[in-house]
Amino acid sequence: MIATLPRVLPSPDGKPVPPQATAEAFRSFARDLAAGHRPWTVEAARFLSTQFDQMAADWDTTQATGRDDPLRDALSRSGPLPHGLCLELGSGTGQFTELLASAYPAVVSMDISQEMLRQAAGRSPWRVRADASTLPTADGSVAAIVAIDMLLFPAETSRVLASDGVLLWINQLGEDGPLYLPAEDVASALPGHWTAIEAEAGWGTWAALRRATDDSGPVLGTQSHRPLPVAVAASEG
Repeated sequence: MIATLPRVLPSPDGKPVPPQATAEAFRSFARDLAAGHRPWTVEAARFLSTQFDQMAADWDTTQATGRDDPLRDALSRSGPLPHGLCLELGSGTGQFTELLASAYPAVVSMDISQEMLRQAAGRSPWRVRADASTLPTADGSVAAIVAIDMLLFPAETSRVLASDGVLLWINQLGEDGPLYLPAEDVASALPGHWTAIEAEAGWGTWAALRRATDDSGPVLGTQSHRPLPVAVAASEG
């Protein structure tokens, strides 16, 4: 079940819409990956890591939207937020970490790009370089996953999220964004049964997805428990 909330935060002028052909190519990749129609390969991970490493130094001034409307709206209107560890996936330069820290007692920023994490040194106290397809996190140990303009890895997301956890799926440019996935597609891709609340906010969209009450999620112990190395990147400043 997906519930759509009315818009509260307006869309301001000047939305930075990316080139249509490029954005659609990325959206197609994101859809196929989430649906299991395309594999995630070492080569793909290396390509993205290299691309974001090269853009990291100028990211805040040339690529970032500079707006937090979708995330701020999601934290305000997505329903009760579970208390516990928050994984910020695709954390980039840490522009949203402070806002997340106002809602969660512990925020671990994860990104596939080492250089992005270096840029986040003054914003994100706990930074970990990780591939979101193989998170270094124990089964069912995460209260919230916040994925901002991210690729979706459904099985891994479900594995680490607690049975009462929430996935906040943020697309900063909404349907125009290169990695846009609607809430319906996200819910369909995740294992089991999920409910969602979605809304438009500013230039973007957000969705909060939770397991349906009849779906208790993965049984702990069925997969290897991988500890979270929270200090790996934090010491690299």
